[in-house]
Amino acid sequence: MRTRRPDEIRPLSFRRKYTKQAPGSVLVSMGRTTVLCTCCVDEKVPDFLVGTGKGWLSAEYDMLPGSTHSRKPRDRAGKVDGRCVEIQRLIGRSLRAAVHLDKLGERTLWLDCDVLEADGGTRTASINGAFVALVDALHSVKSLGPLSDIVKDSVAAVSVGLLGDEELLDLDYAEDKDAEVDLNLVMTGAGQFVEVQGTGEEATFSRAQLDRLLKLGKIGIDAVTAKQKRALGSQWPFLG
Repeated sequence: MRTRRPDEIRPLSFRRKYTKQAPGSVLVSMGRTTVLCTCCVDEKVPDFLVGTGKGWLSAEYDMLPGSTHSRKPRDRAGKVDGRCVEIQRLIGRSLRAAVHLDKLGERTLWLDCDVLEADGGTRTASINGAFVALVDALHSVKSLGPLSDIVKDSVAAVSVGLLGDEELLDLDYAEDKDAEVDLNLVMTGAGQFVEVQGTGEEATFSRAQLDRLLKLGKIGIDAVTAKQKRALGSQWPFLG
């Protein structure tokens, strides 16, 4: 049973520098959902960008075997989990929207998001933690200059849904599995949309309901952005 307001996100925390090897490393928790996000810097780019002076950003996502109620098998012998591929592409698109790739130089930012425990919203938690890890990693590249020239804006994500005709923010697994409508929202700190993923689960939804869900999602995005800013402190790359 939900113990928070319909417009309230789950407890959200970012533990920066969680590991020592990667220049950006964040353990993000949204409720019980916990994801380790790391960002590594590779001093080369894919072949199609060699000689262009432009950088690249790529993401990978996976769920550890013990992250779900029943053990999730590891990918073996070329087996591909379509859901994981879809989510890592979403993470990559979302974070590329935050970076001036043409000012990155010929280097690649690798974001890896590994789910330690899943209780709904693993893709949104991954994006939220990945942005914090990205900023920390970019601070480690001394030749880049001011980060405000490299990072366009912050990026945050949250889920919203319709459950029993009630609009809810930041659904956990129990809410998500029963929701008539499930929507994932990715936005910048300035309020620009990066991606909207909305689906009716054996149900339809009206334009008025969609508008209310987007409005509710913006409340969540603002709350996540404030938490990201607080976690980064003096490393926040924007004024104000």
